[in-house]
Amino acid sequence: WNPAGHEPPEIYGLPHFDVHFYMISVEEQRAISPEDPAFNEKAAREADAAFLPAGYVSTVEAVPQMGVHWVDPTSPEFNGQVFTRTFIYGFYDAKLIFFEPMITKAFLESKPQFSEELKLPAAYARSGFYPTRYSVKYDAEKKEYRVALEGFTRR
Repeated sequence: WNPAGHEPPEIYGLPHFDVHFYMISVEEQRAISPEDPAFNEKAAREADAAFLPAGYVSTVEAVPQMGVHWVDPTSPEFNGQVFTRTFIYGFYDAKLIFFEPMITKAFLESKPQFSEELKLPAAYARSGFYPTRYSVKYDAEKKEYRVALEGFTRR
């Protein structure tokens, strides 16, 4: 939960949730730290372009316990529209380590029934099941929100 948003404030300065779906252990996540002498070197390692969705760009600066965020510059928030939701891929040491839907409080308050296809990489470094969609849905009966990765396909 980011009640005041985060960097860059002109893009992501609205109150929002960063929902991280990690593919590494908590111990591995905690080890992503500037205290690691190899932190900057690992953060600077880029994955093969085939492991990134076409057009995604790096935010360059590594975040402790997260690594480097890769964003879609064609997303509405980078093209003059107000940020409501977006999807980010997280990498560290040239490896995909998390998927991240970011969703504003205002978008949640609209009680969405939202689902969207993900922009997918051409390949994955490890075989397994990977999402092809994500959704943000409000359940009026239970009065709860669900943020989910969906459409898992073996790759």
